[in-house]
Amino acid sequence: MTTYDTAPPARRRGPLRVTAGLAVAMLGLGACSTIGTGDAATDDATVLDVVTHDSFTLSDGLLADFEEETGYEIRQVAPGDAGALVNQLVLTKDAPLGDVVYGIDNAFAARAVDEGVLDDYVSPDAAPGGTFAGALTAVDRGDVCINVDHEWFAAAGLPEPVTLEDLTDPRYADLLVVTNPATSSPGLSFLLATVGAFGEDGWVDYWAALRDNGVRVVPSWSDAYYVDFSGSEGAGPRPLVLSYASSPAAEVTDDGPAPTGALLDTCFRQTEYAGVLAGADNVAGAQAFVDFLLSTPVQEDIPGQMYMYPVLEGAAVPPGWAEHAPLAPAPHEVAPEVISAHRDTWIETWTQTVLG
Repeated sequence: MTTYDTAPPARRRGPLRVTAGLAVAMLGLGACSTIGTGDAATDDATVLDVVTHDSFTLSDGLLADFEEETGYEIRQVAPGDAGALVNQLVLTKDAPLGDVVYGIDNAFAARAVDEGVLDDYVSPDAAPGGTFAGALTAVDRGDVCINVDHEWFAAAGLPEPVTLEDLTDPRYADLLVVTNPATSSPGLSFLLATVGAFGEDGWVDYWAALRDNGVRVVPSWSDAYYVDFSGSEGAGPRPLVLSYASSPAAEVTDDGPAPTGALLDTCFRQTEYAGVLAGADNVAGAQAFVDFLLSTPVQEDIPGQMYMYPVLEGAAVPPGWAEHAPLAPAPHEVAPEVISAHRDTWIETWTQTVLG
Protein backbone atom coordinates (compact mmCIF):
# COMPACT_ATOMS: atom_id res chain seq x y z
CA MET A 1 0.00 0.00 0.00
CA THR A 2 2.61 3.37 0.75
CA THR A 3 1.90 2.80 -1.13
CA TYR A 4 1.98 -0.67 -1.20
CA ASP A 5 -0.49 -0.36 -3.64
CA THR A 6 -2.88 -3.09 -4.04
CA ALA A 7 -6.26 -2.79 -5.15
CA PRO A 8 -7.97 -4.71 -7.83
CA PRO A 9 -10.94 -3.65 -9.76
CA ALA A 10 -13.49 -2.22 -7.56
CA ARG A 11 -10.99 -1.34 -5.01
CA ARG A 12 -8.71 -3.81 -3.45
CA ARG A 13 -5.42 -3.29 -2.50
CA GLY A 14 -4.75 -2.15 -4.02
CA PRO A 15 -3.62 -4.92 -3.33
CA LEU A 16 -2.45 -4.43 -0.13
CA ARG A 17 0.49 -4.67 1.37
CA VAL A 18 5.93 -3.76 1.66
CA THR A 19 9.44 -3.92 0.61
CA ALA A 20 12.88 -3.20 1.64
CA GLY A 21 12.65 0.39 0.54
CA LEU A 22 9.32 0.79 2.14
CA ALA A 23 10.47 -0.84 5.32
CA VAL A 24 13.34 1.57 5.50
CA ALA A 25 11.00 4.45 4.92
CA MET A 26 8.68 3.28 7.65
CA LEU A 27 11.57 2.81 10.02
CA GLY A 28 12.53 6.36 9.26
CA LEU A 29 9.11 7.52 10.25
CA GLY A 30 9.50 5.66 13.49
CA ALA A 31 7.14 5.32 16.35
CA CYS A 32 6.48 9.02 16.41
CA SER A 33 4.31 8.80 13.30
CA THR A 34 0.78 10.00 13.54
CA ILE A 35 -1.40 7.38 11.93
CA GLY A 36 -5.07 7.16 11.18
CA THR A 37 -7.01 8.82 13.93
CA GLY A 38 -3.79 9.50 15.75
CA ASP A 39 -5.05 7.97 18.96
CA ALA A 40 -3.43 4.93 20.42
CA ALA A 41 -5.22 2.24 22.36
CA THR A 42 -7.52 3.62 24.97
CA ASP A 43 -8.10 2.84 28.60
CA ASP A 44 -11.83 3.12 27.99
CA ALA A 45 -13.12 -0.48 27.82
CA THR A 46 -16.17 0.68 25.87
CA VAL A 47 -13.89 1.67 22.98
CA LEU A 48 -12.29 -0.82 20.61
CA ASP A 49 -9.34 0.37 18.53
CA VAL A 50 -9.19 -1.66 15.31
CA VAL A 51 -5.99 -1.52 13.25
CA THR A 52 -6.23 -2.60 9.60
CA HIS A 53 -4.50 -2.29 6.26
CA ASP A 54 -5.84 0.47 4.10
CA SER A 55 -7.97 -1.77 1.90
CA PHE A 56 -10.23 -2.87 4.73
CA THR A 57 -13.85 -2.13 4.09
CA LEU A 58 -17.19 -3.72 4.92
CA SER A 59 -20.68 -2.86 3.79
CA ASP A 60 -22.53 -0.13 5.60
CA GLY A 61 -24.12 -1.35 8.77
CA LEU A 62 -21.94 -4.36 9.60
CA LEU A 63 -19.63 -2.51 11.97
CA ALA A 64 -22.63 -0.70 13.44
CA ASP A 65 -24.26 -4.07 14.08
CA PHE A 66 -21.14 -5.21 15.94
CA GLU A 67 -21.16 -2.04 18.04
CA GLU A 68 -24.82 -2.46 18.86
CA GLU A 69 -24.45 -6.12 19.81
CA THR A 70 -21.33 -5.66 21.94
CA GLY A 71 -21.63 -2.12 23.24
CA TYR A 72 -18.16 -1.24 21.98
CA GLU A 73 -17.43 1.89 20.00
CA ILE A 74 -15.07 1.09 17.12
CA ARG A 75 -12.22 3.42 16.20
CA GLN A 76 -10.23 2.50 13.10
CA VAL A 77 -6.57 3.08 12.27
CA ALA A 78 -5.12 2.19 8.87
CA PRO A 79 -1.34 2.79 8.55
CA GLY A 80 -1.03 1.53 4.98
CA ASP A 81 -0.78 -1.80 3.17
CA ALA A 82 -0.01 -5.09 4.88
CA GLY A 83 3.72 -4.42 4.95
CA ALA A 84 3.35 -0.92 6.32
CA LEU A 85 0.85 -2.26 8.82
CA VAL A 86 3.25 -4.82 10.26
CA ASN A 87 6.13 -2.34 10.30
CA GLN A 88 4.06 0.09 12.32
CA LEU A 89 2.92 -2.63 14.72
CA VAL A 90 6.57 -3.55 15.33
CA LEU A 91 7.67 0.04 15.78
CA THR A 92 4.88 0.76 18.27
CA LYS A 93 4.70 -2.56 20.11
CA ASP A 94 5.53 -0.91 23.47
CA ALA A 95 2.59 1.47 22.98
CA PRO A 96 0.26 -0.49 20.67
CA LEU A 97 -1.76 1.33 18.06
CA GLY A 98 -4.92 -0.47 19.09
CA ASP A 99 -6.53 -3.59 20.48
CA VAL A 100 -6.98 -5.83 17.46
CA VAL A 101 -5.48 -6.06 13.98
CA TYR A 102 -6.84 -7.33 10.68
CA GLY A 103 -4.82 -7.56 7.46
CA ILE A 104 -1.54 -9.24 8.36
CA ASP A 105 -0.92 -11.60 5.44
CA ASN A 106 1.17 -14.73 5.09
CA ALA A 107 4.10 -12.73 3.69
CA PHE A 108 4.40 -10.92 7.04
CA ALA A 109 2.73 -13.24 9.56
CA ALA A 110 5.96 -14.79 10.86
CA ARG A 111 7.56 -11.39 11.36
CA ALA A 112 4.59 -10.14 13.39
CA VAL A 113 4.68 -13.21 15.62
CA ASP A 114 8.45 -13.19 16.00
CA GLU A 115 8.41 -9.52 16.99
CA GLY A 116 5.91 -10.19 19.76
CA VAL A 117 3.24 -7.78 18.61
CA LEU A 118 0.42 -10.31 19.08
CA ASP A 119 -1.25 -11.91 22.05
CA ASP A 120 -2.16 -15.59 22.09
CA TYR A 121 -5.70 -15.96 20.75
CA VAL A 122 -7.33 -17.78 17.87
CA SER A 123 -11.05 -17.78 17.24
CA PRO A 124 -12.99 -20.93 18.15
CA ASP A 125 -14.71 -20.41 14.80
CA ALA A 126 -11.46 -20.60 12.82
CA ALA A 127 -11.46 -22.61 9.62
CA PRO A 128 -9.61 -25.93 9.74
CA GLY A 129 -5.94 -25.08 9.40
CA GLY A 130 -6.83 -21.41 9.53
CA THR A 131 -4.60 -20.29 12.38
CA PHE A 132 -0.96 -19.28 12.66
CA ALA A 133 1.28 -19.78 15.70
CA GLY A 134 -1.64 -19.57 18.11
CA ALA A 135 -1.83 -15.83 17.52
CA LEU A 136 -3.49 -15.26 14.15
CA THR A 137 -6.83 -16.37 12.72
CA ALA A 138 -7.31 -16.55 8.96
CA VAL A 139 -10.14 -14.32 7.70
CA ASP A 140 -9.89 -14.40 3.92
CA ARG A 141 -7.73 -15.59 1.04
CA GLY A 142 -7.08 -14.82 -2.59
CA ASP A 143 -4.68 -15.48 -5.45
CA VAL A 144 -2.30 -13.04 -7.10
CA CYS A 145 -1.97 -14.14 -10.73
CA ILE A 146 -1.10 -12.93 -14.20
CA ASN A 147 -4.27 -11.71 -15.94
CA VAL A 148 -4.76 -11.92 -19.68
CA ASP A 149 -6.71 -9.82 -22.19
CA HIS A 150 -8.62 -12.48 -24.15
CA GLU A 151 -9.72 -10.07 -26.87
CA TRP A 152 -6.18 -8.86 -27.56
CA PHE A 153 -4.87 -12.39 -28.06
CA ALA A 154 -7.83 -13.38 -30.22
CA ALA A 155 -7.29 -10.36 -32.44
CA ALA A 156 -3.56 -11.07 -32.68
CA GLY A 157 -4.10 -14.75 -33.52
CA LEU A 158 -1.64 -15.67 -30.78
CA PRO A 159 -2.33 -18.45 -28.25
CA GLU A 160 -2.49 -17.22 -24.69
CA PRO A 161 0.37 -18.17 -22.37
CA VAL A 162 -0.46 -20.66 -19.63
CA THR A 163 2.54 -21.13 -17.37
CA LEU A 164 5.23 -19.00 -15.79
CA GLU A 165 7.71 -20.50 -18.24
CA ASP A 166 5.55 -19.37 -21.16
CA LEU A 167 6.05 -15.76 -20.12
CA THR A 168 9.72 -16.01 -21.10
CA ASP A 169 8.85 -17.25 -24.60
CA PRO A 170 9.91 -14.72 -27.28
CA ARG A 171 6.36 -14.88 -28.68
CA TYR A 172 5.30 -12.95 -25.57
CA ALA A 173 8.10 -10.41 -25.63
CA ASP A 174 7.10 -6.93 -24.42
CA LEU A 175 3.55 -8.05 -23.52
CA LEU A 176 3.76 -8.34 -19.70
CA VAL A 177 3.57 -5.61 -17.06
CA VAL A 178 4.14 -6.38 -13.37
CA THR A 179 4.60 -4.35 -10.19
CA ASN A 180 7.75 -3.78 -8.20
CA PRO A 181 7.92 -6.13 -5.18
CA ALA A 182 9.63 -3.37 -3.24
CA THR A 183 6.64 -1.07 -3.57
CA SER A 184 3.65 -3.28 -4.25
CA SER A 185 2.10 -6.13 -2.37
CA PRO A 186 0.99 -7.94 -5.53
CA GLY A 187 4.52 -7.45 -6.79
CA LEU A 188 5.88 -9.14 -3.69
CA SER A 189 3.38 -11.97 -4.07
CA PHE A 190 4.44 -12.58 -7.66
CA LEU A 191 8.08 -12.63 -6.60
CA LEU A 192 7.11 -15.25 -4.02
CA ALA A 193 5.25 -17.22 -6.68
CA THR A 194 8.48 -17.47 -8.69
CA VAL A 195 10.47 -18.46 -5.60
CA GLY A 196 7.88 -21.15 -4.91
CA ALA A 197 7.94 -22.35 -8.51
CA PHE A 198 11.66 -22.30 -9.24
CA GLY A 199 13.26 -22.48 -5.80
CA GLU A 200 16.31 -20.70 -4.45
CA ASP A 201 18.41 -22.04 -7.31
CA GLY A 202 16.13 -20.95 -10.10
CA TRP A 203 14.07 -17.86 -9.42
CA VAL A 204 16.82 -15.35 -10.18
CA ASP A 205 17.49 -16.92 -13.59
CA TYR A 206 13.76 -16.88 -14.27
CA TRP A 207 13.57 -13.15 -13.61
CA ALA A 208 16.63 -12.54 -15.78
CA ALA A 209 14.75 -14.31 -18.59
CA LEU A 210 11.65 -12.20 -17.97
CA ARG A 211 13.81 -9.06 -18.05
CA ASP A 212 15.38 -10.13 -21.33
CA ASN A 213 11.89 -10.81 -22.71
CA GLY A 214 10.81 -7.23 -22.12
CA VAL A 215 8.82 -7.38 -18.88
CA ARG A 216 7.77 -3.91 -17.80
CA VAL A 217 7.94 -3.06 -14.08
CA VAL A 218 5.86 -0.24 -12.61
CA PRO A 219 5.53 0.95 -9.01
CA SER A 220 1.88 0.23 -8.33
CA TRP A 221 -0.96 -2.08 -9.18
CA SER A 222 -3.09 0.79 -10.42
CA ASP A 223 -0.32 1.89 -12.82
CA ALA A 224 -0.06 -1.61 -14.24
CA TYR A 225 -3.76 -2.37 -14.45
CA TYR A 226 -5.22 0.96 -15.48
CA VAL A 227 -2.38 2.42 -17.55
CA ASP A 228 -0.35 -0.37 -19.16
CA PHE A 229 -2.88 -3.21 -19.37
CA SER A 230 -5.00 -3.38 -22.52
CA GLY A 231 -7.86 -5.35 -20.98
CA SER A 232 -9.51 -2.97 -18.55
CA GLU A 233 -10.71 0.60 -18.69
CA GLY A 234 -7.36 1.83 -19.99
CA ALA A 235 -5.98 1.45 -23.46
CA GLY A 236 -2.53 0.23 -22.57
CA PRO A 237 -0.35 -1.72 -24.98
CA ARG A 238 0.27 -4.81 -22.83
CA PRO A 239 -2.26 -7.70 -22.73
CA LEU A 240 -0.67 -9.46 -19.73
CA VAL A 241 -0.76 -7.87 -16.27
CA LEU A 242 -0.15 -8.85 -12.67
CA SER A 243 -3.38 -8.65 -10.70
CA TYR A 244 -5.75 -10.97 -8.79
CA ALA A 245 -7.63 -14.08 -9.80
CA SER A 246 -10.76 -12.19 -8.81
CA SER A 247 -10.05 -9.21 -11.09
CA PRO A 248 -11.80 -10.69 -14.18
CA ALA A 249 -15.07 -10.82 -12.25
CA ALA A 250 -14.98 -7.04 -12.05
CA GLU A 251 -14.63 -6.75 -15.83
CA VAL A 252 -17.77 -8.71 -16.69
CA THR A 253 -20.51 -6.67 -18.31
CA ASP A 254 -24.17 -7.46 -18.93
CA ASP A 255 -23.67 -7.90 -22.65
CA GLY A 256 -20.80 -10.31 -23.05
CA PRO A 257 -18.36 -12.81 -21.61
CA ALA A 258 -15.49 -11.80 -19.37
CA PRO A 259 -12.94 -9.99 -21.54
CA THR A 260 -10.11 -10.97 -19.22
CA GLY A 261 -9.02 -14.06 -17.31
CA ALA A 262 -6.44 -15.21 -14.80
CA LEU A 263 -3.63 -17.66 -15.63
CA LEU A 264 -4.14 -20.03 -12.72
CA ASP A 265 -0.73 -21.70 -13.10
CA THR A 266 0.99 -18.42 -12.22
CA CYS A 267 -0.62 -17.68 -8.84
CA PHE A 268 0.53 -17.12 -5.27
CA ARG A 269 -2.05 -17.66 -2.52
CA GLN A 270 -2.47 -14.79 -0.04
CA THR A 271 -4.11 -15.41 3.33
CA GLU A 272 -5.09 -12.49 5.52
CA TYR A 273 -5.26 -12.84 9.30
CA ALA A 274 -6.65 -11.09 12.37
CA GLY A 275 -5.22 -11.15 15.89
CA VAL A 276 -5.27 -9.53 19.31
CA LEU A 277 -2.47 -7.03 19.84
CA ALA A 278 -0.12 -7.58 22.76
CA GLY A 279 -0.78 -4.96 25.41
CA ALA A 280 -4.35 -4.35 24.23
CA ASP A 281 -6.49 -2.43 26.70
CA ASN A 282 -9.68 -4.06 25.49
CA VAL A 283 -8.77 -7.74 25.22
CA ALA A 284 -12.37 -8.99 25.42
CA GLY A 285 -13.42 -6.61 22.68
CA ALA A 286 -10.45 -7.58 20.54
CA GLN A 287 -11.30 -11.27 20.80
CA ALA A 288 -14.93 -10.52 19.99
CA PHE A 289 -13.85 -8.62 16.87
CA VAL A 290 -11.73 -11.53 15.63
CA ASP A 291 -14.77 -13.79 16.07
CA PHE A 292 -16.96 -11.19 14.33
CA LEU A 293 -14.76 -11.32 11.21
CA LEU A 294 -15.64 -15.02 10.95
CA SER A 295 -19.37 -14.46 11.24
CA THR A 296 -21.43 -15.37 8.19
CA PRO A 297 -22.47 -11.77 7.37
CA VAL A 298 -18.84 -10.61 7.32
CA GLN A 299 -17.50 -13.66 5.50
CA GLU A 300 -20.12 -13.26 2.79
CA ASP A 301 -19.46 -9.51 2.56
CA ILE A 302 -15.71 -9.82 1.99
CA PRO A 303 -15.81 -10.84 -1.72
CA GLY A 304 -17.91 -7.89 -2.78
CA GLN A 305 -16.00 -5.38 -0.69
CA MET A 306 -12.39 -6.57 -0.76
CA TYR A 307 -12.33 -9.03 -3.67
CA MET A 308 -11.03 -11.84 -1.50
CA TYR A 309 -12.56 -15.23 -0.80
CA PRO A 310 -13.96 -16.03 2.67
CA VAL A 311 -12.08 -18.71 4.58
CA LEU A 312 -15.13 -20.52 5.90
CA GLU A 313 -16.50 -23.26 3.72
CA GLY A 314 -20.16 -22.64 2.99
CA ALA A 315 -19.94 -18.86 2.99
CA ALA A 316 -21.58 -17.64 -0.20
CA VAL A 317 -19.60 -15.80 -2.86
CA PRO A 318 -21.07 -13.60 -5.60
CA PRO A 319 -22.75 -15.20 -8.61
CA GLY A 320 -20.26 -15.64 -11.38
CA TRP A 321 -17.18 -16.05 -9.20
CA ALA A 322 -17.00 -19.77 -9.91
CA GLU A 323 -16.70 -18.92 -13.61
CA HIS A 324 -14.86 -15.61 -13.57
CA ALA A 325 -12.85 -15.63 -10.32
CA PRO A 326 -11.87 -19.21 -9.49
CA LEU A 327 -9.07 -19.88 -7.06
CA ALA A 328 -6.01 -21.63 -8.44
CA PRO A 329 -6.16 -25.39 -7.85
CA ALA A 330 -2.44 -25.54 -7.03
CA PRO A 331 -1.04 -22.07 -6.26
CA HIS A 332 2.67 -21.61 -5.69
CA GLU A 333 3.51 -21.39 -2.00
CA VAL A 334 6.37 -20.38 0.29
CA ALA A 335 6.22 -21.01 4.05
CA PRO A 336 5.73 -17.83 6.14
CA GLU A 337 8.85 -18.59 8.18
CA VAL A 338 10.93 -18.86 5.01
CA ILE A 339 9.49 -15.63 3.66
CA SER A 340 10.30 -13.85 6.91
CA ALA A 341 13.90 -15.06 6.83
CA HIS A 342 14.60 -14.14 3.19
CA ARG A 343 12.09 -11.48 2.10
CA ASP A 344 14.40 -8.45 2.22
CA THR A 345 17.30 -10.33 0.63
CA TRP A 346 15.08 -11.60 -2.16
CA ILE A 347 13.83 -8.09 -2.87
CA GLU A 348 17.38 -6.74 -2.99
CA THR A 349 18.44 -9.53 -5.35
CA TRP A 350 15.38 -8.98 -7.52
CA THR A 351 16.15 -5.26 -7.75
CA GLN A 352 19.74 -5.90 -8.83
CA THR A 353 18.65 -8.51 -11.36
CA VAL A 354 15.68 -6.80 -12.96
CA LEU A 355 16.30 -3.08 -12.51
CA GLY A 356 20.09 -3.12 -12.38
